Amino acid sequence: MQSSARTVPEVLADIVGNIQEIIRSEFRLAKAEIRQEAAKAYGPLISCLIAGVVGLYAGAYLIFAAIMGLATLLPTWAASLIVSVVLAVIAAVMLSAATKKLKNVNTVPERTVESLKENVQWAKDQIK
Repeated sequence: MQSSARTVPEVLADIVGNIQEIIRSEFRLAKAEIRQEAAKAYGPLISCLIAGVVGLYAGAYLIFAAIMGLATLLPTWAASLIVSVVLAVIAAVMLSAATKKLKNVNTVPERTVESLKENVQWAKDQIK
């Protein structure tokens, strides 16, 4: 009669192999979660970039036109100040909208963290 019981080194080798595969799976899950969250951030970040570039060009032309128009009524320095304040308010509103969208992006891979906790508990149970 042959013994079908496994030796302690075989059991430990299986446990180590399982833990290695679990760790690989967790890394794959973490990468997938990070990609998913990065995809959410992509749109708002591009919007911020585009808004900044358009704002710079529009601001430059608007400043020139507004200063020239207001300079017919006020001193040039006063016209420049008024136009600059208006543009600063517009930029602040655009930045505020973009940052609100960015706050919805989760930078912690929640599912991976939870899964890692479960795997650590499983490994502890296997060693007992």
